[in-house]
Amino acid sequence: MPHLIFVAEAIDGTLVGFLEVDLRSHADGCNPSRPVGYIEGWYVSENHRQCGVGKKLLAKAEDWARSHKCAEMASDALIDNQLSQRAHEALGYEVVGRCVHYRKRL
Repeated sequence: MPHLIFVAEAIDGTLVGFLEVDLRSHADGCNPSRPVGYIEGWYVSENHRQCGVGKKLLAKAEDWARSHKCAEMASDALIDNQLSQRAHEALGYEVVGRCVHYRKRL
């Protein structure tokens, strides 16, 4: 499946953010009959937050997903990452579920 990384640079060429996007066959809360654009990783440096960098990266990723016939975009955030959750929600994403992951050493 396709995989792409968008980057944001400051005027001096310094990397200030990135968004890694991919296609998934399904994602929680999304229509299972269509592929879904998925945010695999998203970061904006602290000095460049609240300036629209993350929003522009996300818009590029959403356009890319639309070009791959996706009707939905999905993502996730760790349950204790309140900053990421607020950023997602501020840009129109809604919580569709919460999950606790388990493991057992064999």
